[in-house]
Amino acid sequence: MITCIQCRQKPAAASFSICADCIRSYSYRERLIELHRKGREQAGLPCRPPKHPEGIQCRLCANNCSMGEGDYGFCGLRKNEHDQLVEESGMEIGRAHTYLDHLPTNCCASWFCRGSEEEGYNLAVFLYGCSFDCLYCQNSEHKLVEKAPALSVGQLVERAADPRVACVCFFGGSPEPQFPFVFEAAERISAQSKNRKHICFEWNGSGNPSYVRRAVQIAHDSGGTVKFDLKAFHPNIHAALCGVEGSATMENFTIASNMYPDVDVLTATTLLVPYYVDEREVGGIASTIAHANPRIPYSLLVFHPDYYLEDLPVTPREQVFSCYDVAISHLQRVHIGNKNLL
Repeated sequence: MITCIQCRQKPAAASFSICADCIRSYSYRERLIELHRKGREQAGLPCRPPKHPEGIQCRLCANNCSMGEGDYGFCGLRKNEHDQLVEESGMEIGRAHTYLDHLPTNCCASWFCRGSEEEGYNLAVFLYGCSFDCLYCQNSEHKLVEKAPALSVGQLVERAADPRVACVCFFGGSPEPQFPFVFEAAERISAQSKNRKHICFEWNGSGNPSYVRRAVQIAHDSGGTVKFDLKAFHPNIHAALCGVEGSATMENFTIASNMYPDVDVLTATTLLVPYYVDEREVGGIASTIAHANPRIPYSLLVFHPDYYLEDLPVTPREQVFSCYDVAISHLQRVHIGNKNLL
């Protein structure tokens, strides 16, 4: 950590050089996105979603990539080669690996969901690719798309058919860039399983709204959950941390909250990045959730250093509990996750 180079008073991450308050007042949001260029280039990914006026379009998520000749989409799973869309992931083949987690798992919904009360396993489906670029990503291997194993829908359905499997969770990365594969697999798992499997989604929430509705319906019908990872409230903080705008996530959260308001389908989390995702950020997020439905479960997650924010500490206890106090003033069900890190 360093001292902010702008106000010369508050702590800042070395990769940012400026503190949260100075970021909020920053006039040039595009420069905040430039903080991501080095890591994106090292991974062979574009710094921004391509916007070629005559490119091949992808509408799976809010990035709305338009790829010119030779361009990759922001997630790295699609490319324009000679005016043809080349995809690493489609309806029948995805880029993912799976593993079994014994129930109850460390799932962010385990403190209230039905699946964690059952015996058996969660089939975790780790998806490569993401529509965000979080500088603190704790699963940054999702960027290695070219090295990602191929997984067919048939293979995934077979693994989910294991009678020990009670839940199937799609996460990553984030499911949005692989929606065609995810939905085909989820619907075939539901149709072919002798015993109902709880199907869950953990994502950043930036998907095309029509796909968001489809996922929420799948989760509801299977007794699963949809977790929105609400990264930050202020657009500058979101851009600095995640490399893209976050307004679509909040809009999708509102859409999802209106679908099944009386059932625990929807949940939200926020990672308490030290000195950046503070009481102001959590207050804004919690107020937005409360406006949709104050009973939606909300988890505040203790941060541990990773990726480009390795110089930050574990979230200070004072920050954790002051954020909790702000959240509980808006919401009826607030949980602190990763307490073991404190």
